[in-house]
Amino acid sequence: MAENVRFGIVGLGMGYNRAKLVPTTPGAELACVCSLDEQRAQEVAKEFNCDWTTNYLEMLMRDDIDVIGVMTPSGMHCDHAIMAMEAGKHCYTTKPMDIMVAKCDAAIATAKRTGKILAVDFGNRYLPDMHQVRGLIQEGKLGRLICCDLLMKWYRDMGYYGGGSPQAWRSRLVTERGSIANQGVHYVDLLQWFMGPVKSVWGRYGTFNHEIQTEDQTMAILEFENGAWGMVHTTTCSTPNLGTRLEFNGTQGVMFVQDRAVEIKQPEGVPAVTKDDISVDPALPDSIIADMVGAVRDGKPVQCDGYEGRKSVAIFEAIYKSSDLGKPVKVE
Repeated sequence: MAENVRFGIVGLGMGYNRAKLVPTTPGAELACVCSLDEQRAQEVAKEFNCDWTTNYLEMLMRDDIDVIGVMTPSGMHCDHAIMAMEAGKHCYTTKPMDIMVAKCDAAIATAKRTGKILAVDFGNRYLPDMHQVRGLIQEGKLGRLICCDLLMKWYRDMGYYGGGSPQAWRSRLVTERGSIANQGVHYVDLLQWFMGPVKSVWGRYGTFNHEIQTEDQTMAILEFENGAWGMVHTTTCSTPNLGTRLEFNGTQGVMFVQDRAVEIKQPEGVPAVTKDDISVDPALPDSIIADMVGAVRDGKPVQCDGYEGRKSVAIFEAIYKSSDLGKPVKVE
């Protein structure tokens, strides 16, 4: 392998932000970008002094790429990841891993068969604060877990749903599912990462304020394997945008995470804890790019592999199924 880990990135919406990280990450090099929009591909390639293409198959045939970053519409993530791994490349997808568990399973199987690294880019997993929050919960600093809440009240206008490349992909069921699968999946991932596996869900979803095929509001009750309950509410209809709030209740305190700001409240007589009671690995990578460099060059485990990435997809898929059936559904 070359001295640097060489990246190719397909999809230049959010993919542009990841392309921008490559030149500033030690041990990483941007070899090529790919977009259906030729002008966009040329502009980004010029900015970062790399090659460009509009043909994904052409990118996969190159022998100067070690890692493919898949930043395409959600329903295409695992299709493109599988193609990358079959072509001998390591791969990461942006969130969600996909919109169907079956596709996640196919990608995981491909990674196992080919021996290639498969990772999922959940940005919160690179934040030291989120590792501290998880540590407080996992080490029992809040006591026995009772319940948790996710309240995500965002706003997205029709310009958002009508944009993107290909145009309007966020509004169509074949390429996207909705507020919990797109925006809310960041926090669904955190809930299960902090609290442990979800056993079952009882959910509802609907489209309330946009002319789209996908949902713009989802609510669900979660039952965790540890016996705790959870409530999830995601929407892109909130005017104004109210941000995101996570709350964790235990027998010895409550922890709030409001747009990444952490607050802990405890009853009198309980030893006070703070997030700084939890140490964070100083070698924690600060991005998916650094994570993949460590995995490819040094054999380090990625922060979120395919098995972990699948979990949030299984949760929101179960919530959609529960709503369709009108009854609780096990998370498989």
